[in-house]
Amino acid sequence: MFTPVDNQLGIQPIAFSSAILNHPLGKTVRAYDPVYGEGEFIYLLGVANTVVGSVVIWGGSTGSIPNAIPTWQTTLAPSTANLGQPVAIAASANVAAQYGWYQIEGQAVAVVTGGAFTANAPVGINTTGGALTTTLVAGKQVVNARSVIADGQPASGFGVVEIDRPFAQGAIT
Repeated sequence: MFTPVDNQLGIQPIAFSSAILNHPLGKTVRAYDPVYGEGEFIYLLGVANTVVGSVVIWGGSTGSIPNAIPTWQTTLAPSTANLGQPVAIAASANVAAQYGWYQIEGQAVAVVTGGAFTANAPVGINTTGGALTTTLVAGKQVVNARSVIADGQPASGFGVVEIDRPFAQGAIT
C-alpha cells in the first residue's frame, strides 16, 4: 500500500476516496510502497465505474477563454485513437462525485483486460477502454508507459506498468 512520503500533515490516504474535497484538484504527492517503490500521484475528480487500477484520461475545463476553469475530471480511457490526453491509474475505486489519487509516475498496478498482456512491452488503451493491453492498435499507444509484469500479477486481470506522466498518443498515423 502506497504511503505518502511528502512532509505534510493531513494528506488523504492514497488508497482512499472521499466525498469531501480534501486537497486542491491537481495537487501532486509522492508516495512509497515496499513492493512497487516510490511513485507520484495526482488528486482528481472521479468517474462512475472506476475500480482500483482503472486507466483514466483527465483534464477538461468549463467556460471559455479567458475565463476557462480546469475541471480535473477523469474519464475511463476510451478506446479512441489519437486522444492526445494525459493518462493516470486509479489508486482507489474513486467513482463519480468523489475525490482521490491517481498514479502518474512509478510502478503501477493497472487493469489489463481483453487480450494478452506481456512483460517488457509498449502498452496501449484496450479495445474495451479503461484498461491497458500490449496488443497495440494504431493511434492507441500510451506514451511514457511500458509493461513490467504480465497479466496475472498481482492478480488475474492486472499487470504492472512503469509510467512517467503517461499520455495517450495524439499524432495522426
